[in-house]
Amino acid sequence: MSSSDAIVLYDADCGVCVWLMGKVLAWDRRMRIRPVALDAPEAEPLLRDLGQEERLASWHLVTAGGRRESGGRALGPLLRRLPGGRPFAAIVERFPGAADVLYYGVAGRRSALGRLVTSGAKRRARRRIARRGSVASSAS
Repeated sequence: MSSSDAIVLYDADCGVCVWLMGKVLAWDRRMRIRPVALDAPEAEPLLRDLGQEERLASWHLVTAGGRRESGGRALGPLLRRLPGGRPFAAIVERFPGAADVLYYGVAGRRSALGRLVTSGAKRRARRRIARRGSVASSAS
């Protein structure tokens, strides 16, 4: 899994997803997170037990130890790896059902939300993702 503590598998064709991944990487000054596009060959062994629909239904976080969390339940483990994120992780982990509702509420509106993300913001996020070594789609 390289030097990162976790891999985040995200939809590189989703503008909101790309923008959010860029924000996470900006927060991750310790470089503990490595982004990988859901359709990258590297994602296959990490998600092989999931069907295509389940793979694409949400983002996934896979730890160096091989544990995988998806959707809202992946927020806690992600936040624990970010500087100052532990208090937020504790809240999210205390209410995992609410984290899932929040996550899927946003995910279900990503087309509409994507229109709010400028092409410049997506371009900057894709550059940040590329610097971390992900395979990023060229779609906007």
